[in-house]
Amino acid sequence: MKRIKYLAVIIAIIGFSTSQVKSEEIKEPEVVNSVDINKYSGKWYEIASYPIYFQEGCMCTTAEYTPIDDYIRVSNQCQQNIINDKKEYIKERRNIVIQGKAFPVEGSNNSKLKVSFFEPFKGDYWIIDRDEEYSYAVVSNPQKSTLWVLSRTPRMKFSLYKAITNRLSDKGYDLSKLRKTLQHCKN
Repeated sequence: MKRIKYLAVIIAIIGFSTSQVKSEEIKEPEVVNSVDINKYSGKWYEIASYPIYFQEGCMCTTAEYTPIDDYIRVSNQCQQNIINDKKEYIKERRNIVIQGKAFPVEGSNNSKLKVSFFEPFKGDYWIIDRDEEYSYAVVSNPQKSTLWVLSRTPRMKFSLYKAITNRLSDKGYDLSKLRKTLQHCKN
């Protein structure tokens, strides 16, 4: 049963990230000029994102990227609160881990990746903003239906977050959909 549930989540991720939108309705976001995969590798904390239904109740969401030969191993995880049927209290908290592979898109200088959590399906992972030190990154897809603000630390200075969201607004992202991710978890 658990395997079927995870399979459904993975298929939903791929379907959500590859949904088709008419090109005249949404202008594709510009990506950064290049990404050094070795500098991008490591652990990232989700600071904010467009909520996705299967992440409901998730907090302390992280992503870890590890280069392996011709692909990048992806390990996404979060702590998810399971609420009782009457929505009165947290029944349990569980760790959810989903692993996949990311492949750089040829000619993109590693700023565009194809990510797969369930072969052969792949979703777009476009790095649309980052700083020179790789201390933060912003990721989306061509349809602008996904959005993640990532940081190397669990918390981000408000002034930096505000500067990032201002740039996102200028690029046509709907900030009313953006939700901060709780990162106050005990390991």
